[in-house]
This record gives sequence, structure tokens and C-alpha cells, in this order.
Amino acid sequence: MKKAQVIYQQDNRRWVVIARDPGRPEHVIDTNEYLVSDEGEFLLTDPGGSEIFPAVFAALSTVTDPMRIQWLFASHQDPDIISSLGLWLDCNPQLKCYVSWLWGGFIPHFGGDAESLLAIPDEGMAIPFGRRPLQAVPAHFLHSPGNFHLYDPVARILFSGDVGAALPPPDEGELFVSQFDRHIRHAEGFHRRWMGSNEARLAWCERASQMPIDMLCPQHGAIYRGDDVMRFINWFSELEVGHGQLVR
Repeated sequence: MKKAQVIYQQDNRRWVVIARDPGRPEHVIDTNEYLVSDEGEFLLTDPGGSEIFPAVFAALSTVTDPMRIQWLFASHQDPDIISSLGLWLDCNPQLKCYVSWLWGGFIPHFGGDAESLLAIPDEGMAIPFGRRPLQAVPAHFLHSPGNFHLYDPVARILFSGDVGAALPPPDEGELFVSQFDRHIRHAEGFHRRWMGSNEARLAWCERASQMPIDMLCPQHGAIYRGDDVMRFINWFSELEVGHGQLVR
């Protein structure tokens, strides 16, 4: 079963990561889900695919009542991000999901409708939450054409979706990056193939470098914290990505 672990707690603001399922089928990519809570409000980022819904729901139940979750945040449209939407709505038909406007007509193939999906405009938006809003940060073409990250200015945490993701072997499945140089080898191939645009990569790195970030939390792999956040941004700013990698 996946395990829920608190990674930030101050006053009522809390971040919990749901990660590392030893019972996960080998053919299903491992994912991280993050639960943000404050003042009795709950938001779950990239809740995952229908395949892992029972594991995510069970892990969440160890830290809160999953029925208290009011909002989902989908960084983009992929199955491992949001194909569980219909199952979540079966549990709570009042649930709302923030997602790029670009995917408003596609994601309902997983579940939901125009009422349950809250469209994020291309420039991003503030998301009312607890004592201080969260911020949907544009990350288009990294790797989806309609893609957003989620920034918490209170916790100084950036949920970065597929940016920062890594696919380490099982014996290196640590929750936090402990040796950057060793870890980043497992991120390189992922970023070269799944990130579609060098222009978008540089724009994201410039934006992220100006933000106070204590933890960079990807949907796959380990969490970057402290100095490793800027190490990642600098590494990514120099990495050639996109379709040109295949046609050379």
C-alpha cells in the first residue's frame, strides 16, 4: 500500500505526500500524490490513474477522511494524472477539478463535465485556499501543451508535475534526493524525451529561479529540497530537450 507522509506542517497549513507502493504492478509507473490542507480545506494534486485509486484512497484515509477533499488539481491530461477522476466523483459528486482550459473537452472521457471541471487560463491563476491562495503556474509544453504547476507561497513548495521527475531503480527509491549527481542520471532521459520545447524549458527555469522554493515536488521520483532545488533548475536550464533529440 502507498504510504502517507507529512512533508510540511506549520499552523494549519500541511502538505502530505502519498508515495511508494511496494504492491504496485511493475507495468504501472510509480507516482506521487500530494494533499494540501489549511483551515479545513483540502486539495489533492494529480490524484493518479484508476489503477492506483484504491491505494491512494487507502493511504489518504490514514491521515484524513478522503471525503473532505473539495478540490483536485490536474497538471495536465495524462492517464497517470487524472484517469481516476470518475471514481473520485462517484465518491463525492460535489468535487471540483482545476485543469487547463485546453483539456476541458478531453478529460470528461475519464469522468466529470463542464460543471465539475474548473478551467485555468493560459496565464495561470490564484486558487482561493485557506488563509492564502495557491497559484497555478504556467508550464506549457513541459510536457503537455496545456500544463500547470502549483505553488504554495506559505510552504514555499512547488508541485512541478513531470518537471523534476525521475525513474530510479527500486533500490534507489528514496523520498528526498540525497545525492543529486546520482539521482539526476535517472531524470535525464525522462526530460529529454518528455519535455517538448527548449523555449518553454528556459522560460520555466527563469520563472522558477525567481520564486522562493524550499521543496520542488515532482509527480514521479524523489523530492528536491534546499540547495538541490536550484541545482535542479540550473541542470534543467542547460539540458537540450524536445523533438530534435529524435531526428538528429
